[in-house]
Amino acid sequence: MGPFLIGLGAGAFGALLGLGGGVLIVPALAGILRLPQHHAHGTSLVAVSLTAVVGTLTYAAGGSVDWVAAVLLTVTAMAAARFGARATRRLDARALRRVFGAFLLVVAFLLPFKHQLPHVRAGGAGALSWAILLLAGGLAGFLSGLLGVGGGTVMVPALVLGDGLDQHLAQGTSLAAMVLPSLIGAYTHWTLGHVRREVVPGLLAGVLLGAFLGGRLALGIPEALLRTLFAVILVWMALRYLRG
Repeated sequence: MGPFLIGLGAGAFGALLGLGGGVLIVPALAGILRLPQHHAHGTSLVAVSLTAVVGTLTYAAGGSVDWVAAVLLTVTAMAAARFGARATRRLDARALRRVFGAFLLVVAFLLPFKHQLPHVRAGGAGALSWAILLLAGGLAGFLSGLLGVGGGTVMVPALVLGDGLDQHLAQGTSLAAMVLPSLIGAYTHWTLGHVRREVVPGLLAGVLLGAFLGGRLALGIPEALLRTLFAVILVWMALRYLRG
């Protein structure tokens, strides 16, 4: 029952905010089920992959996926995800988590002021948005493979602040862009022996239900409220990473 409940909560959370759910799955697997950290990351990515698929289908049914932006994010995220997974053995993950936490705090502060940003007020970043999305995809893919998270903490802000998308569209697009990179990261961890097979069935069953419910709930929340909720969650995540 433990893996199912973890998957249920993380799937709902991940689809609700376009984050994938790894930020909950990794500490739950490590803290509750006592999995080694590398195994928690690898097993998490298997669940994140399913969250991304189910969440994408749910948001797409509501017309909240920008497929062009998703492709741009996916291109560089796919290339970087494998490197991130392999870098788990070489990089100081603790130091990286702290840098990432500081980044999340800055993003959380900017999100409520989205409409005051000059390029957003002008109707978007134009050609610059392509460069922003390609860069964001690469960073998100690398962090996905390294830390076992879905990458939405990078992709959603890039879509909202860099490309000027509304929160629903950004979250649906982020989940769509996570599908292939998270699958690549999960496969790489599988080949490295970082996926605990006995945990996967219950975890995926919970994710399947949770991601559907979370995506449906998100589509019914007003855009400004959803963006504020996302910013609050980013602050919570940032503090966790900074303490780590």
